[in-house]
Amino acid sequence: MTSKPPDDQRLRKFFTAWWFAALMLLLWLALAFSLRPTTQLSLPYSSFLAQLHGGNVASVAIAGDQISGTLRQAIADADAQPPAPQTLYSAFTTTFPTSVGDRSLLPLLISEHVRIEATSSASSWFVQLLLQAAPVLLLVGLIVWMNRGAAVNSAGQFGRSSPQRYRSDQPPVTFADVAAADDAKAELQEEIDFLVHPEKYHRLGATIPRGILLVGSPGTGKTLLARAVAGEARVPFFSLNASEFVEMFVGVGASRVRDLFRQAKEAAPAIVFIDELDAVGRRRGAGIGNTNDEREQTLNQLLGELDGFDNHSDVIILAATNRPDVLDPALLRPGRFDRQVVIELPERDGREAILRVHVRPLPLGADVDLPGIAAETTGFSGADLANLCNEAALSAARHEREFVTMADFDEAHDKVRLGAAHAALRDSAERRTVAYHEAGHTVVAWMIAGADPVRKVTILPRGQALGRTEQLPEVERRNLGAAYLRNRLAVMMGGHAAETLVLGDTTTGVQNDLIEATRLARRMVTQWGMGELGAVAFANDEEQPFLGYELTQGARDYGEATAARIDRSVTDLLAAAETQATTILCDERVRLDALAAALLKEETVDTSALAQILGPRPVAVTPSTQPSHTLHAELAH
Repeated sequence: MTSKPPDDQRLRKFFTAWWFAALMLLLWLALAFSLRPTTQLSLPYSSFLAQLHGGNVASVAIAGDQISGTLRQAIADADAQPPAPQTLYSAFTTTFPTSVGDRSLLPLLISEHVRIEATSSASSWFVQLLLQAAPVLLLVGLIVWMNRGAAVNSAGQFGRSSPQRYRSDQPPVTFADVAAADDAKAELQEEIDFLVHPEKYHRLGATIPRGILLVGSPGTGKTLLARAVAGEARVPFFSLNASEFVEMFVGVGASRVRDLFRQAKEAAPAIVFIDELDAVGRRRGAGIGNTNDEREQTLNQLLGELDGFDNHSDVIILAATNRPDVLDPALLRPGRFDRQVVIELPERDGREAILRVHVRPLPLGADVDLPGIAAETTGFSGADLANLCNEAALSAARHEREFVTMADFDEAHDKVRLGAAHAALRDSAERRTVAYHEAGHTVVAWMIAGADPVRKVTILPRGQALGRTEQLPEVERRNLGAAYLRNRLAVMMGGHAAETLVLGDTTTGVQNDLIEATRLARRMVTQWGMGELGAVAFANDEEQPFLGYELTQGARDYGEATAARIDRSVTDLLAAAETQATTILCDERVRLDALAAALLKEETVDTSALAQILGPRPVAVTPSTQPSHTLHAELAH
């Protein structure tokens, strides 16, 4: 991998110039101080003649109209104020009256036995000019050099893109290095074939799609997949983040876009990868804030470059985003990014394959069950799984183990999903409140047919929560039914219902439960048609304006009466969930008390212990009733 073009030469030149300027300044100061006479007394010419007639002048140096010399006996400055204390001077200077002339001065100096030195007035003038003008000339030269460097930098460096370039002669990343994402790899195989055998397509007059948009959640491996395409095709790969185009100077982003595509065309066949495309490709005129001229100019230049490829230009543009809904429609029209490759979160088999890639450098213990870990990591992306393996290795190092064991993976799983553990609660009343709160969630989830099974419940503080109840689905699905979502609301309200039932009061620990439950209920009513308003969808303030609704910020496509009906429907869903949870907890009060007591004693209870405390679940979970992993329960407070 070659990094961005180095600035070392420019920095070396810059510091060399500064050192040269500093050296010249020091030399000038040394020269000035060496030529600077000692402390002297400035005498009027008449006083000088008086000292000369008095025989007090020892030597003189005449340079043009300037006379300097030394006295045999130091004198004070008669004009000094205040008069005392006064400094005695043994050296003096005076000005020779050349316009009047004094032909008797030289004979007088000889008669008084004064040592006489004479220098050329031209050399004195040159030295004085050098001493006075050198700093100014040096400063002007430095300013000119810096302005010239800034101009070159503005015109060149700011206008240059600085992509990371992966050459074809470097060890490539191939599809073998990308676990899972089989559907995405199959779609990209045609692009690889075009780069490897372009003549086959040119002969038939076919044009391969130039722009491919990789769409997926963060951490699903979009960048790695793009590099794998370049590695399979063995062509140069230019990678750049879209935010690097935009600068504070208008026009710089457009210039960098031109430079990036120029480099790619010169290296063709090649692949250009633009990460986080939504940084410059957001919808224009969406009504959010003020217009960003620099971003829009960059987007316009990008659109122009995408149109500027001829049919025989062997350059493919890959881009990645996790927000395709915010992109400008002009980017997605045919001829630009007209092909979208969706990279989903990995399924169970895909997660196991990804885990096997990331555990290669780890010394695993004999008890590590990768299929079991894959089953428990529903909803994890590739980046999450990589982080899980790293946390497990860190846990093994903390415990000074020689191998990474299953206990390390369990600890890492809890840390990644639930947060870092903190010191246990010490206040007995607070521990009892948290225990009943979590027991309420767990009992409701355990007794509702079709709810996600509880993996673990704890009253150990993790992250910002005082306790956690973790649910994981056994079968992964993409569609969620209304019955399941209502049951999920009941599980969310189980903590609030338990506090009210047992303690007769409620605490601030229910805040996150209420926020999540209200958000889910509102989505059920406004987006999924699961409320009393029927099968209708509304644009709300959170989702607009990037879901196809041409609304301004804070606007909505319904009136106050409809808004009141939506609020009532949301309230009814939450009230029904609260009633359902309260009914279950009243019927299962014995189990609720038993689980709360176990939590107070053990602090953490897993699935096997829950089965002993609560007994078997009422109805066995079947694949036909199991909901999707996309809304797995992870109840935080």
